[in-house]
Amino acid sequence: MHPPIPPPKALQRRRALQALAACLCAPAGAAWAEDRYPSRPVTLVVPQAAGGANDAIARVLAQRLSEQMGQSVVVDNRPGAGGMLATAATARARPDGYTLLLTADSAHVIGPALYRSPGFDPVKDFEPVAPVATAGYVLVAHPSFPANDVAGLIALAKARPGHYAIASAGNGTLNHLIGEMMQKAAGIRLQHVPYKGSAAAATDVAGGQVPLSVQSLPSSIAFIKAGKLKVLGVVNRRPVAALPGVPTIGETLPGFGQSPWYALFAPAGTPAAIVQRLQAEVARALEQKDVVDKLAGVGCEPFKGSSAQLGALVQAELPQWARVVKETGATVD
Repeated sequence: MHPPIPPPKALQRRRALQALAACLCAPAGAAWAEDRYPSRPVTLVVPQAAGGANDAIARVLAQRLSEQMGQSVVVDNRPGAGGMLATAATARARPDGYTLLLTADSAHVIGPALYRSPGFDPVKDFEPVAPVATAGYVLVAHPSFPANDVAGLIALAKARPGHYAIASAGNGTLNHLIGEMMQKAAGIRLQHVPYKGSAAAATDVAGGQVPLSVQSLPSSIAFIKAGKLKVLGVVNRRPVAALPGVPTIGETLPGFGQSPWYALFAPAGTPAAIVQRLQAEVARALEQKDVVDKLAGVGCEPFKGSSAQLGALVQAELPQWARVVKETGATVD
């Protein structure tokens, strides 16, 4: 025999009680889901093309996180507009920890000063997770270039202003800005040639189509080791281990130097438990010898820190880079 059909009022009351019970249980259910994170593959958005520093760092980290967390971490390269397009898209992703952003300082703290409408707020739209690495950067030239160091380049450029070209990964990218800063510090003028990615720029310099470029070591070290590019100077404030004996640009231009960084972010609103889990996993990964060795192999070093420290770094560098953009007159048109 079927149970009696409840009268309409009793049915309404039962449904109301069921709805209330569901609401009361929601926080526990959400916590349970966070405890099980990740339960499916995680996407690591890289807002630059394959072959550059950000891509190399992302692939080292993704492999290690996949092993540690027992789920695939997939790198998704989305280049364009100096990283603005992919960064803005990731800011609008569901804040559940399954779409993350591994980005360069150029896209996160420089881009907003270069673009009138970057499409995101680097502070309000993201949860800082953890810094990941710093990369070696170098000023390189085709082997036939007549100068062998920064002093020689300055002498040539002052004798023929605007004659020599310098390739970059694109308008508004970090190597574009570094090149502009170097020119301002040296009092020289070079012709900027933007490419669609660091790898394309490095390939054309190695092929002799353009004489100069600022490059990350991940995008240029193979060419350097093969003798297809020569290093005029190291961009970083101190020499890099991958290029022993190569002087910094700051030794010729006192006060000049940059140490580009790369970090992991999540869309704003991502649960604190997931952010904390990811921060702990990144910290664990950066302690592993294989990760350290792989980063060193492409001229990078681990950059350890907490989500709070990363947040403070972003807040501190936004006004600094805005000033650099204004002083150099760099544009993205």
